[in-house]
Amino acid sequence: MDIDHFSPELIARARGIKLLVLDVDGVLSDGKLYMGNDTEPFKAFNSLDGHGIKMLIASKVNVAIITGRTSHIVTRRAADLGISHVIQGREDKLSALTELEAAFDLKYPDIAFMGDDYPDLPVIRRVGLGITPANGHWIVKQHAHWQSQYTGGNGAVREACDLLMLAQGTFDTALAPYL
Repeated sequence: MDIDHFSPELIARARGIKLLVLDVDGVLSDGKLYMGNDTEPFKAFNSLDGHGIKMLIASKVNVAIITGRTSHIVTRRAADLGISHVIQGREDKLSALTELEAAFDLKYPDIAFMGDDYPDLPVIRRVGLGITPANGHWIVKQHAHWQSQYTGGNGAVREACDLLMLAQGTFDTALAPYL
């Protein structure tokens, strides 16, 4: 994938992003909740997404999480990836975004958000770059600025991280240690 893969309008939006905010269920995970007796639901995360997040953070774009559910596994995964701002148990994601905007001293156009369902719409419609995975609800797809070709939990976040690094000219530097 190279920068020519994306439209000039999308590249222009992505170029100024300083914070990527992610939903969890359906974005960082496939959205399925595996439940057993008396235990917290299980979630599966993709290592490609995780490494993309680490590369993006190293390229000086912050990453945060806003999710409607509360889960110890999300706290653990965020810590493993170096994500310090995690807001859980918040159905009103727009007010949570406003808190992140203040915490990072940013404005909405400086923020990208990736979500897949109705509770994500107010944020997707407000930020500078609204993103949804391929499995995002069709109405969310109508409002997002860009849709990944990958589904949540299966590389969608990695593709978004790559997009941001390509648009900001940091992708080659981030990839260089592996070549």
